[in-house]
Amino acid sequence: MGILNVTPDSFSDGGRFASFDAALKHVEEMIADGADIIDVGGESTRPGSSRVEVQMEIDRVAPVIEAVTARFDIPVSVDTSKAGVAEAAVAAGAEIVNDISGLRFDPRIAEVAARSGVGVVLMHSRGEFENMHSQPPVADVFGDVEADFTRSLHAARAAGVDEDRIVLDVGIGFGKTLEQNLELIAKLDKLAAAFPTFPLLVGASRKSFIGKALGRDSAEDRLAGSLAVAAIAVWNGAAVIRTHDARETADAVRMAKALADHAHD
Repeated sequence: MGILNVTPDSFSDGGRFASFDAALKHVEEMIADGADIIDVGGESTRPGSSRVEVQMEIDRVAPVIEAVTARFDIPVSVDTSKAGVAEAAVAAGAEIVNDISGLRFDPRIAEVAARSGVGVVLMHSRGEFENMHSQPPVADVFGDVEADFTRSLHAARAAGVDEDRIVLDVGIGFGKTLEQNLELIAKLDKLAAAFPTFPLLVGASRKSFIGKALGRDSAEDRLAGSLAVAAIAVWNGAAVIRTHDARETADAVRMAKALADHAHD
């Protein structure tokens, strides 16, 4: 899953792809580099970011989604936690709604997904939008993730979302300590075993816990760490890797998958 931020303030590539032409060129490159899904986001979820009005978010993502789906044969995901944005994005051609709140901020996203038949990614996070990165860490991160997955799955099912259209995202970096992020990836197979019918998504690309582990302050310097995380996550059962670096990640993931297939023969 290649990341396309059409925001002026993303933590990693803020403003780089806010212009229409730059965004489309980047999508073309990501597809050539091996991306299978393009994830378009119009609201930064970096620490310290503030909420974007629904119409502004729609104005950022809808034209880009429309252009991508018209030009390229690739599924597009919209990274939003607002039902109004999800609806507009689906109308523009998005096939997946990627909700960082796991249906907590706006449960109507489940209704949009059920009505339109699109896929939905349910991510584990805690707190409200403004403070989800500053939540005090829970004592048992696996217990908390499992409980939240169960809650969001119940909400999705209740709204009529088909089970085979749901992906679960462990929410790396959202209100979790360095140790908890490392533990979630190192023992991801525990979550894969607990939710065996749902694909797991890991989005760790360039995140600050990698910077902390390696002493790399700049997000641009975290490629090697991101690739190590992606490979280990796939080895431990991740089905989708969300990344800023499509070419390198596609290679790392394919290699990890080839090794894992032989290990589990």
